[in-house]
Amino acid sequence: MTKTNFYHPKFFPTWLMILLMISVANLPFNVQVFLGKYTGKLLYRILKRFRNIATINISNCFPKKNKHQVDELVKQNFESIGISFFETASAFFAGSKKINKDLTVYNQEYLTNALESGKGVILLSGHFMPLMLGGRALLLKHTIANIYRPQNNKLFDDLMRRRFIKNGAVMIKNKDTRSMLKAIKNSLPIWYAPDQDLGIQSSVFAPFFNIPTATILATSRLAKAPNTVVIPFSFVRSTSGYEMRFEKAIENYPSGNDISDATKTNQILQSQILRAPEQYLWIHKRFKTRRDGESTFYEGI
Repeated sequence: MTKTNFYHPKFFPTWLMILLMISVANLPFNVQVFLGKYTGKLLYRILKRFRNIATINISNCFPKKNKHQVDELVKQNFESIGISFFETASAFFAGSKKINKDLTVYNQEYLTNALESGKGVILLSGHFMPLMLGGRALLLKHTIANIYRPQNNKLFDDLMRRRFIKNGAVMIKNKDTRSMLKAIKNSLPIWYAPDQDLGIQSSVFAPFFNIPTATILATSRLAKAPNTVVIPFSFVRSTSGYEMRFEKAIENYPSGNDISDATKTNQILQSQILRAPEQYLWIHKRFKTRRDGESTFYEGI
């Protein structure tokens, strides 16, 4: 395999971004939020395509909201996107003391008790804007395996992997099922976010905000490993820092019924989203895959 030359001019913008991330990584929480909101306001103006995707997703998931309410939530979502730049910078380059200072953890015993009893653990979460920082914060408490999708930007992908490994993570590609099962068998918690539209293959349609949605089956299939539990996990921004929350392991999961299991997964993710809807990844085409005969959600986008 040919080694990538990260000093090629095409990577210069990424290097500039990395230098900026280093410079803002240890700023106080309130300063990062303030600067991030203004960054998000700018992104809202210039990223029309993603603004349209978020508007379509939010208006369909919250049909009782009027146009003004939808627009306000989209604006808040873009502010959260702007803040996420600073959160990602902290995830990669901030000191552990800063991250701990801003962190409140709830119900950690659900995870520690499962691990102490020798169980394999899958942490079920959604794609929220503080995702990267959540992974770093989790590493302050436990050694975990991050399930990740390789980034198109090879320099950023290399940076992400190296920084997480430096902070104690085991990095597993999202298609490496064998390594995931090995981690589960060895009681190494894996953090998995199944709320992406990856096409009809290995998916079933299950309700998500009352919309039939292509839902991947990886969570329930991984949970078939012996002595394995699935623990819902969330990491969101509050007014004063970040909240890391664990919930009770899902009962009767997997059930053996793919649609029931996918529905349960979506219900849990939906409840997490409703706690902080402005922080969810609404700019992803979550409803791209449709059943035969159904019209697209994203015409012309």
